[in-house]
Amino acid sequence: MTEKTYPVTEEELFRFAELGRQGSTFTVLRHARIAERMGLSGTDHKTFDLVIQSGGPLTAGRIAELTGLSTGAVTGVIDRLEKVGLVRRVRDPEDRRKVLVEVVPGAEERFAPLFQSAFDTLRETLAQFSPAERKAIERYQNVILEQLRAEVMHNSRPA
Repeated sequence: MTEKTYPVTEEELFRFAELGRQGSTFTVLRHARIAERMGLSGTDHKTFDLVIQSGGPLTAGRIAELTGLSTGAVTGVIDRLEKVGLVRRVRDPEDRRKVLVEVVPGAEERFAPLFQSAFDTLRETLAQFSPAERKAIERYQNVILEQLRAEVMHNSRPA
């Protein structure tokens, strides 16, 4: 089934591109500030977040796929995350030759207070939109995320 499409004016395209640009800039700066408070780089912080989101241990190769980083860069990220006590390397119980990276129990909760203001702001912002408007915003976000994920994980478009 093909989604229905609608024409987009150049003016709309420019407005949405500018909103996306500003949004991504301030999102990166917010996360850089949080990462600094965690004692991490922005890349380390967001890689840690991807490991958390995975819901279980990952190989370094899988982390490289999820982040778009080289396996060498991922090794450095894992080393730094391990050094600050956020992840640990463990043997794969099914294949002892493999090493998995898992989140240290309680590591995520250590930094939860750093994100509380973001949740508060999100709640206040969403309260300004009707349930129908929220559905449209959520649909838009999901489409954008799907495209970004594909670009990062599969290098489908130039960065």
